[in-house]
Amino acid sequence: MKFSDGYWLTRDGFMINAPKEAYDHRIDGQSLTVYGPVKNIRKRGDTLDTVMLTVKFSSPLEDVIRVQVFHYKGRARKKPDFELCTTDMKPLITEDADTLTLQSGSLSVKVDKSSWGYRFSREAEKLTGSAPNSLAYISADDGRTYMREQLDIAVGETIYGLGERFTAFVKNGQSVDIWNRDGGTSTEQAYKNVPFYLSNKGYGVFVNHPELVSYEIGLEIVSKAQFSVEGEELDYFIIGGNDPKDVLKRYAMLTGKPALPPAWSFGLWLSTSFTTDYSEKTVTGFIDGMKERDIPLSVFHFDCFWMKEFEWCNFEWDERFFPDPKAMLSRLKERGLKICVWINPYIAQKSKLFDEGKENGYFLKNVRGDVWQWDRWQSGMAIVDFTNPEARDWYCSKLEDLLEMGVDCFKTDFGERIPADAVYFDGSDPEKMHNYYSFLYNKTVFGLLKEKRGEQEAVVFARSATAGSQQFPVHWGGDCFASYDSMAESLRGGLSLSLSGFGFWSHDIGGFESTASADLYKRWTAFGLLSTHSRLHGSESYRVPWLFDEEASDVMRYFVKLKHRLMPYLYAAAYEAHLEGVPVMRAMLLEFPEDRTCDWLDRQYMLGRSLLVSPVFQENGAVSYYLPKGTWTHLLTGKEAEGGEWKQEQYGYMGLPLFVRENTLLPLGDVSDRPDYDYLDGVEFCLYHLKDGCSAEQTIYNEKHETMTIKAVRKQNTITVKTTGVQKKWRLILRNHPAVSTVINGASEALQEGTAIQPKEEHRDVVIFF
Repeated sequence: MKFSDGYWLTRDGFMINAPKEAYDHRIDGQSLTVYGPVKNIRKRGDTLDTVMLTVKFSSPLEDVIRVQVFHYKGRARKKPDFELCTTDMKPLITEDADTLTLQSGSLSVKVDKSSWGYRFSREAEKLTGSAPNSLAYISADDGRTYMREQLDIAVGETIYGLGERFTAFVKNGQSVDIWNRDGGTSTEQAYKNVPFYLSNKGYGVFVNHPELVSYEIGLEIVSKAQFSVEGEELDYFIIGGNDPKDVLKRYAMLTGKPALPPAWSFGLWLSTSFTTDYSEKTVTGFIDGMKERDIPLSVFHFDCFWMKEFEWCNFEWDERFFPDPKAMLSRLKERGLKICVWINPYIAQKSKLFDEGKENGYFLKNVRGDVWQWDRWQSGMAIVDFTNPEARDWYCSKLEDLLEMGVDCFKTDFGERIPADAVYFDGSDPEKMHNYYSFLYNKTVFGLLKEKRGEQEAVVFARSATAGSQQFPVHWGGDCFASYDSMAESLRGGLSLSLSGFGFWSHDIGGFESTASADLYKRWTAFGLLSTHSRLHGSESYRVPWLFDEEASDVMRYFVKLKHRLMPYLYAAAYEAHLEGVPVMRAMLLEFPEDRTCDWLDRQYMLGRSLLVSPVFQENGAVSYYLPKGTWTHLLTGKEAEGGEWKQEQYGYMGLPLFVRENTLLPLGDVSDRPDYDYLDGVEFCLYHLKDGCSAEQTIYNEKHETMTIKAVRKQNTITVKTTGVQKKWRLILRNHPAVSTVINGASEALQEGTAIQPKEEHRDVVIFF
């Protein structure tokens, strides 16, 4: 939201009140409070009839500083609030003649006592700050009031995040409203709005307001990141770190870490699609077709029309097409499939559940006390009120019946178009609930799955989200078109979401709207299977590969099996996301924060810390990608390439730029027909380009929470390999290394792709000489 008219003038209808001096302060041991009147106080009479802002600095976690700004503190604060994980941190607060300082770990804020302003630094290096006239209380002619902050953007600084945004990857120069909307992937609207941005300077800013937060990133003032909220207070956190990845770890500590999705969820998902005709016969035909073509399938998804039209949601199978759903699900599960069904939080008037929900007060109401209804999506539909515990239990009871029938998980669709004038059971502020509704909705469903299926089996496929929703994976990118443009914007949105604290992300392979060409479908297949979660889903047409061409089946088979072999590596990256909050799909800047070229890259990414993926976005197979400095090895061809420059190549459908970083121990499984197996048994560690004086280390996990860690250290012509943890059958493959002369505690075998080192069973350490 803009308040100024150029640099010098204020827009008509607004009065901007900015503190002029730090008139007084208070230190209470855990916080520093500064009082800033909006005019300079020269005499006693100046203290009368003026606005004064109260600014409180504290620290909920090490290297995190909270800033709370108040005009009127007496206003009642309505629910909801983000669920934050804080501690009783006691920062170091000091005062000298010129400044007040609050220190938390290596992060500090210094307040200028002589005028007004504060700067945030890490180890004495400035990160950002609020200069005079940046913080302000703003009153409007219509009676509304706003709090605004403007934080410095340095020369060369780039800003990221703010949720799953499909606009330019770098947010400098953009106006962003944190307000969930169902707008597809080709506009500035977003399904997942998160009031958190990340800077390439190694800090993040989280605005602790579930309601609309309006950002002007390097726009209203080009050297400022501005954010504003309506009301009498502003609450935000400055989060420091060694680098952007470290900042995300601290942000996850504050707002919640992602749950660990079940291993089977990383396999291929196949959907009925949306408005297509389908019945048990259709479903069986699809599954048979995948088996005949040797394409492993892990999850089958039933979209909206598993329920009868005009009755979404009634949570009952449409018996015209699925006469015996329990038996059908049993047959599908006998084939090793997991089952997902589509749901949303809306109850159509024609649904059998509508009267029950109305009578018991389970729906949102309007200001007259009636059930809030409209005709968009479903005729006369109502919205479940998840602030009502009885409504939550009622909703979950319907899902429990499906779980007992054999359903394994739910596609938690919608949750964006939530009215901002509704009345909630617990009195929640409807403006705040607009975005926060998505959190309660997915928390409710995810919690049920944890209770009924177990913590290791809970997974949803969610579209809407806000801060904290990363705790309930997985999220997908919404309604994209079948075009290369939309494929690229989907990736851009996914990378933006990953820089907003989300560990797992998916998208509709081949696009959702319209039908892809065979060419696009095959290119998107490679991208889709090199994402954390992979789903075939569309709107008006089916997405099984043979409907595009037979080669599409070959491409699908190849990349599904490749992903399955990569599962020891991917599951380890998933564990890292779960334990630390670092996303699996990473914008290049997370792994290469010192490489300024990586600040702008949005058509390639790191899958985990060691694999670089650059999808092909052109029909002729041409692709331009950037390799950071170092020696890289193509995973599929073994070709080496030196980094620090751009590459331009052409690829067929069975390939794309997929490179392994030097000094990497890449674990590959020996199973390709399913994603869920014991990743510690039969694992092959491929050691890529271990340089003299360097080491490589990898920890892998299985679903029993057993771990194995392997570390290789090279000193001149010797590599020492040590393992800890549970040791089962494994071997080492040396890639890009000299010929082996001797192995202690193991045997070597020359292979086409390198040298295999087979350790002796009784030994954990192997020494290799060249």
